[in-house]
Amino acid sequence: MRLDKYLKVSRLIKRRTVANDACDGERVSVNGRQVKASYQVKVGDIIEIAFGQRTLKVEVLQVCETVKKDDAPAMYREIE
Repeated sequence: MRLDKYLKVSRLIKRRTVANDACDGERVSVNGRQVKASYQVKVGDIIEIAFGQRTLKVEVLQVCETVKKDDAPAMYREIE
């Protein structure tokens, strides 16, 4: 699954276009490398998203095409 779609489906970012812009603006990295929105997300990847002063770091646990809102947090695990 593409990175921008994963960010939207997992609800880490609300809209796919916003996720795409974040990737283009180099605010998203996977496994320590800046990646494009077309990066193929795999289970075990570590995604870091820069939200202004705050950085969110998560590990991918599942890759699903569609999930319900309540099940979205099960797709990742937050790392401190």
